[in-house]
Amino acid sequence: MKIYISVDMEGITGLVDHTHVDSSKLNYERGRKIMTQEANYVITKAFETGCEEVIVNDSHSKMNNLLIEDLHPETQLITGDVKPFSMVQGLNDSFNGAMFVGYHARASMSGVMSHSMIFGVRHMWINDVQIGELGFNAYVAGYFGVPVIMVAGDDGAAREAEALIPNITTAVVKESISRSAAISLTPLKAGELLAKKTEEAIQNIDNMKPLTPPKNPILRIEFANYGQAEWANLMPGTEIEVGTTIVRFQAKDILEAYQAMLVMTELAMRTTFS
Repeated sequence: MKIYISVDMEGITGLVDHTHVDSSKLNYERGRKIMTQEANYVITKAFETGCEEVIVNDSHSKMNNLLIEDLHPETQLITGDVKPFSMVQGLNDSFNGAMFVGYHARASMSGVMSHSMIFGVRHMWINDVQIGELGFNAYVAGYFGVPVIMVAGDDGAAREAEALIPNITTAVVKESISRSAAISLTPLKAGELLAKKTEEAIQNIDNMKPLTPPKNPILRIEFANYGQAEWANLMPGTEIEVGTTIVRFQAKDILEAYQAMLVMTELAMRTTFS
């Protein structure tokens, strides 16, 4: 069995604000150590439960957060950027299942550090389905016929996963009090929970189905202000919906939609206050 693990940071145990996830801030080094430890609980249990190959993709910010020297020695780590498929780089039809660890709720929803790729995104849709990072990544996995079998993170991420993916196993390591406060398990207790849920997810893999994306999907992204929409609209093939800050793109498949989202959000980040 071959398992793919995408590891984000905002949904990791005990991390509640930007000082934990921004490499320039005082709590970041603590945060990345807990992130690495948390990933390791999942990786180790995956191997113990019969997986022959585990590939991990560092999926936060510059994507060089996980401490490779502390990971299970049989792990293969995808690290650094720029990656053509960002949080799902390396995912293909050779995998039996995917797990998302350290995930968070989408933008405009309740949850610790909830967002969708960048702070300037309010909402994203594939056709009429509202999604965040979790949903978009699950659609890419589904394109390759790979089911997402577990999501670990805060309670907001768990609710989002359960609404999108029938029978998904979720591991809630912290519950949101606000966007920058939570009641959290300790890393040791979170590790015990993650190991248990990883084993459950792998044992349940035959009952899981991929989240199949629509053919020729329409991607729509609503930005926080019009300047961000204007920047995103510089990408060929996009249009701004009149009277809104929503930028629309007709894609040939979910992979093209995903890369369009990456380009549009990168452009939008160039917007300044004045």
